[in-house]
Amino acid sequence: MAGVELAVYRLTENPDARPAQGKFGFRLGNADVAVDFRSESGRIDLNFAPKQLLAGLFAVLGSEPEAAEDFADRIIAWRTPAPKTADRETFLYREAGKSYAPRHGPFQHVNELGLVLDLTPDIVARALPYLTVYSGQPEVNILNAAPEVLAALPGVAPGRIELLLAQREGAPRDILNAQLGPAAQYVTAQSSKANRVTVDVRFDTKRRMRSEAVVLLLDDDVAPFRLLSWRDETGYLLTDERLDASMR
Repeated sequence: MAGVELAVYRLTENPDARPAQGKFGFRLGNADVAVDFRSESGRIDLNFAPKQLLAGLFAVLGSEPEAAEDFADRIIAWRTPAPKTADRETFLYREAGKSYAPRHGPFQHVNELGLVLDLTPDIVARALPYLTVYSGQPEVNILNAAPEVLAALPGVAPGRIELLLAQREGAPRDILNAQLGPAAQYVTAQSSKANRVTVDVRFDTKRRMRSEAVVLLLDDDVAPFRLLSWRDETGYLLTDERLDASMR
């Protein structure tokens, strides 16, 4: 928690220039602590991303273009409210032998992607590091998006990715937009208030503990942030009400 709180301090000390990412370390008791934080807007939001961006990611990760388009369609159908007429998506799930239908509402967690029709565990595992449900933005942050996310931008030639990675820190936004061409509509330089914080604790005894939290920055003097999720080295996950109860 010390690592998380210090990361929040760094994210909020200058609200007008909030960093998209950062790293630092410190010594606490008998352990060295390394902290990495980055805006969730560098990931593709399952609840807001357009079809082109979702399909682009699956194509970058090795899916055939037609399959990538189908995966994107299934994701959008999962999050879209149910139509008042006959629901084709529900029929497809029943025809596939599923005991459930699409949520027809926002994804509650990225792991819910594993329930979406046609997405195999292997495909889901490859996609999860680049997805979120916390950014609240249809675009991705060009300043801290992973190379795979930048490569998912529609119409961006592979040779431009390395150039974008090399120039995105210092180049003016209009220059980056010119390099992106039509894909500029899918990017932003705006950081989300949701940030992922990774804390790596290395004890003098050689024991190691790694935790990952997603925090939401609040405009509140009483509570500067809220924990949205927490995962430790055992893989145990706490979210929302369960997390709130555990902290009381």
